Amino acid sequence: MSPVQEPADGQPEEAPAAPLPRLALREPLGDVIDDNDSYAAYCAQITVGTGPVALDAERASGYRYSQRAYLVQVRREHAGTGLIDPIAFPDLRDLGEAIGDAEWILHAATQDLPCLAEVGLHPSRLFDTELAGRLLNLPRVGLATLVEHYLGMSLAKEHSAADWSTRPLPRPWLEYAALDVEVLVELRDLIEADLERAGKLEWAHQDFEALLSFSGHGPREDPWRRTSGIHRARGRRMLAHVRALWEARDAIAQERDTTPGRILPDAALMEVAKASPQDAASLRALPAMRGRGPRRFLEQWLDAVREAAALPEDELPLASPRGDGPPPPRAWADRHPEAAARLAAARDVVARLSSEHDVPAENLITPSVVRALAWEPPSPVTVVSVGDALLAAGARPWQVDLVVTPLAEALGA
Repeated sequence: MSPVQEPADGQPEEAPAAPLPRLALREPLGDVIDDNDSYAAYCAQITVGTGPVALDAERASGYRYSQRAYLVQVRREHAGTGLIDPIAFPDLRDLGEAIGDAEWILHAATQDLPCLAEVGLHPSRLFDTELAGRLLNLPRVGLATLVEHYLGMSLAKEHSAADWSTRPLPRPWLEYAALDVEVLVELRDLIEADLERAGKLEWAHQDFEALLSFSGHGPREDPWRRTSGIHRARGRRMLAHVRALWEARDAIAQERDTTPGRILPDAALMEVAKASPQDAASLRALPAMRGRGPRRFLEQWLDAVREAAALPEDELPLASPRGDGPPPPRAWADRHPEAAARLAAARDVVARLSSEHDVPAENLITPSVVRALAWEPPSPVTVVSVGDALLAAGARPWQVDLVVTPLAEALGA
């Protein structure tokens, strides 16, 4: 039977593609490593293994306040896959010593490097398959998509949002976790070959080298301003209520190691901030307090609202956050038209180079760096001064080489 079907309008239509085969484990899955003997045995296996080491970590985002690792997956040729429970050990430094200077393979390294560093694991070399996919300008760079693209296999992701702090971990979850490192070595080699063919391998090496010093994004200034719905806050007094409630919720969440949204959802927080009730009866009557969870901390919410209501005017939060950087670009045309013109010219340059070199604009040069240079370029604007500014802002040499001359021209050199 032909795979081409004839629809009602007479035009041939291709039959749906057959589903891809599901990626499966190559060997039986061992038990979770959570005692000293099995841990020492696996470290010994890693020591005699060969080639790079694939790693991954599972956190409990959406369930826990902390971003600690609750499972660490490791795989190396001739060592097999190890699923290590980091909660069972003071740290995993012995594993780091066993790995030595072997290359790490990670997918989306910035997600896992901080929690791996918390348990004493630090790479000396690494290869990030997600970042490599971005440099190749692949349309999608999730691990499952890359496995499909390069290996022709489908990768199940149904447990990606699981609560990995659960003990004991269910067997299907462990199999899912093991699959995340099953083919990373093979995937790495295929992606590296594409990078070399595209003339981008040195770009990748420089970007990977920069990741070795990544320790996290650091605390945000005024993190309470990221509360969903805060744009509906009217006036500085209501902003003070949002801030006080956010800080109260954050303290409770941190103490209980629970994600803040499970203590009081953002929508409920905004409702309380808007109503600003000054007594327990009024607070309890709000729809936001109908659930037993929010009502458990009624006293804390009331204290926060009263504290915000009592603040003097000069201690109320500003309508917009203070910042050392430039204001949002939408305000530039009125406040600094020369800078707005420079930014438009610089963005045109980045867009052109992005297309010319087949790399996403944000990987070619960080947008915030371009905005900072357009707002306040070096004086005088020269290729050398712009290059120095780019390097000082963290740009890699390959990025500077590609953008510095046309960017300096756009900035007025």
